[in-house]
Amino acid sequence: MDGSYRVACLVSHPIQYQAPLFRHLAAHPGIDLTVFFLSDLSIHAYRDSGFGVSVKWDVPLLDGYRHDFLPRLGSGNELSFWRPWTFGLRARLRRGRFDALWVHGYAHRGCLAGIAAAKSLGIPVMLRGDSNLLDETDHALKLGLKRIAMPALLRTIDGMLAIGRLNRDYYLHYGVEAGRIFPMPYAVDNEFFRAAAEQARPRRERLRAELGLHPGRAVILFASKMQPHKRAGDLLEAYARMSPGPAAEPAACLVFAGDGEERAQLERRARSLKWDSIRFIGFRNQSELPALYDLCDVFVLPSEREPWGLVINEVMNAGKPVVVSDRVGAGPDLVEDGVNGFVFPARDVAALADRLRKLIDNPEHRAAMGARSLEKVAQLGFDADRDGLLAALAAVTGRRQLAA
Repeated sequence: MDGSYRVACLVSHPIQYQAPLFRHLAAHPGIDLTVFFLSDLSIHAYRDSGFGVSVKWDVPLLDGYRHDFLPRLGSGNELSFWRPWTFGLRARLRRGRFDALWVHGYAHRGCLAGIAAAKSLGIPVMLRGDSNLLDETDHALKLGLKRIAMPALLRTIDGMLAIGRLNRDYYLHYGVEAGRIFPMPYAVDNEFFRAAAEQARPRRERLRAELGLHPGRAVILFASKMQPHKRAGDLLEAYARMSPGPAAEPAACLVFAGDGEERAQLERRARSLKWDSIRFIGFRNQSELPALYDLCDVFVLPSEREPWGLVINEVMNAGKPVVVSDRVGAGPDLVEDGVNGFVFPARDVAALADRLRKLIDNPEHRAAMGARSLEKVAQLGFDADRDGLLAALAAVTGRRQLAA
């Protein structure tokens, strides 16, 4: 590709959210992309620690872009700071004559080693991650060490690829100049999710019947890992408070899609309510999710810790209002309080119940909010990522930016 930027990208493992972005970028004539992976963990069935079940993704993870798995010592079936122990990136960077290295995250030794290798070869480095100040530890020693280490690390980076407002604020907080930060928003394959939700629409009532949901009742959906920080229990308690009277079911149904360590406890609590309006449907793969997004009337992500929450991008492509806690990183970019959904204080069950009542009691308001969701998410797509990456490449390489 004459005149294109030769870009190496270093990532922990193939991820269902990233593969469509890599395909989109690789299709652009100005970007000659090679993705290097530290692990092949996700290309076969593996036990996901968050879901607590064996997962094999049903979408292509490696098609449509050049990629290479780095050699490693031992198994690649465990991801931690030290594992897998990979090598060989420096030689590949040198042979590939890359214009820049884009590293996703810094929580793995291999990513830090990749940054060092690129700098030793005089290759500019760009960093993309999901850190924000909401997740800052309150442990004095750890915070003190971070305040020393993080500015030192970020000074070695030539360009920051900010996924959103909170991520940009994080870089500014740790001393990065605004001119070294380029917007590259967290996005999903909007076209896929929008089209898949539309295709599922004629089968909506069939899916409702398969799940045993009452006809004509609104559906509140949670779709994520059932881990403590996701606060699925807060949603269940908020739903219980929506009861119009003693032992009476709320006007809406509640569906939990996903699995994890808290599922059994949540199911016990749901059974204690003795209602027939709550469903636990287990882990659902990527191709199954758009039908659930189409079925629901309101989507809720009540996490107390959520660096972004790409599920919000996904469901907004189905034109649905979203309710998120103020600890969800996507909130400032995707959720305009009272316009396409609501933002409530994390752990505040009463506030969550209040927001849900407002949506369930007003179908017209829900529809208007859903339409705004569709408009807002369309602005954060892969084209915006491509443009941000090209702008960063032009800056860190000193070469003229090629037309998008």
